[in-house]
Amino acid sequence: MTLSLSPRINEFVHSVLGETALLGRLVEALGSPLDIVLPEQAGRNVAAFRAVHAEHRLGGRIYFAHKANRSSALVRELAAGDAGIDVASLGELQHALGAGFTPDRIVATGPKNAAFLWLCARTSVLVHVDSAAEVAELGELVRARGLPPVRILLRLSEFAAPGVRTAARRSRFGVSPDGLESILDLAGKYAGHLEPVGVGFHLDTTALPEKAVALEGCLTALETCRRRGLRPWAIDAGGGFGVSYLADPAEWDDYTSALTEAVLGRRAPLTWNGHGYGLRNEGGTIGGSLGLYPAYRQVTGPAYLDQLLRTRAPGLGRPLGELLLDSMVDLHVEPGRALLDQCGLVLAKVLEVRDDPGGLIVRLDCNAGDVSTENHGVLMDPVAIPQREGPAEGAYLFGNLCLESDLITRRKVFLRGRPRAGDLLAFVNTAGYFMDFGATEALRQPIARKVALFRSDDAWQWCLDDQYWPLHRETA
Repeated sequence: MTLSLSPRINEFVHSVLGETALLGRLVEALGSPLDIVLPEQAGRNVAAFRAVHAEHRLGGRIYFAHKANRSSALVRELAAGDAGIDVASLGELQHALGAGFTPDRIVATGPKNAAFLWLCARTSVLVHVDSAAEVAELGELVRARGLPPVRILLRLSEFAAPGVRTAARRSRFGVSPDGLESILDLAGKYAGHLEPVGVGFHLDTTALPEKAVALEGCLTALETCRRRGLRPWAIDAGGGFGVSYLADPAEWDDYTSALTEAVLGRRAPLTWNGHGYGLRNEGGTIGGSLGLYPAYRQVTGPAYLDQLLRTRAPGLGRPLGELLLDSMVDLHVEPGRALLDQCGLVLAKVLEVRDDPGGLIVRLDCNAGDVSTENHGVLMDPVAIPQREGPAEGAYLFGNLCLESDLITRRKVFLRGRPRAGDLLAFVNTAGYFMDFGATEALRQPIARKVALFRSDDAWQWCLDDQYWPLHRETA
């Protein structure tokens, strides 16, 4: 039985994969692995999120979560449109400013050191503060240097709704709603230096009920702010809108069922050394839990945001979108992977193909850090270039590091026809978190170079990522 996990590929990416000669020349010239980003698709994804805001008659920014990809081309393309950007480090803030984002379109999130806070204050970007200590440090910085007031969002976490059985997860970021009054007291000490303009959250979950509780909790928090004489106007709902990576839900169901059977020893192993992705055999019954991202999801990205806004608030009983509109509140969101859906791929050259009793072994000129899908719990098959004729054959993909752990994928993937040395494998839809997040120069292996592909005069054009500016398509 072939247990393929076929990736979802849109027409734009299909067109790229059809450029076999161009892709081959790029890898020969620039090396393997090679990252390819598609800036135009990022703009389309922003427009899709913006359409949901328009449908619900809401204002607010679509902030791109910069940490999802280091690409200059993607950031510059987004700067040329109406997106904002969420930066989580000093370097990301510098990069965003240099790419063309004006300070009013930037929000600073995450842990912040003194230098990061200093540049935030100097450039007057919106700061999403995580703690009382951060409020005090930023307030003192602005006051001591006589800087203009800095707009802040107060990050909240550990929400709960009366009578609703939705567990409130602990988080290392933000303060609980119970601590809101005290942090507002502290912010009040810096009146004229800090301007609280709203609240926000970022939940590490795809669970819709938890997000609904959090969004309702933020609406309640804004009422607390208003009772204290403040004039907040924004809620930041963070990211976590998701991506569906697979084309066929049946393949996902078949694979996870077969994996369970393999862990129990009822069928041949599907993974290298019997890896169970969190599942284990406990005396003939399955134990543990499947530690994988739901690679097929029916509702993701803009559709997930729309569903959230149509969800009834658990306490107030009305759709959240209506409550936001009635409260005259802007809704900010910070998609990372969802804004990079179908925005890039990684190419890797096949170095060696050999037979093994457990299945075909294919060694690639890349490592697990260059294509870190497995590190994020995402399973999908690569696309072979060229596509060879023949039955689908199961293969394990090994990397180029001298480490037993350097498996591109621990599961057996299925490739149509037997690949040959010199062929390419394309790992599609990898722009969001899978290109750069784990890449290192381990054992002095080079980090993948990055190329931007774009359409001009009905043909594909390319340039190095750091040489791309949106004017390429306007003048090429």
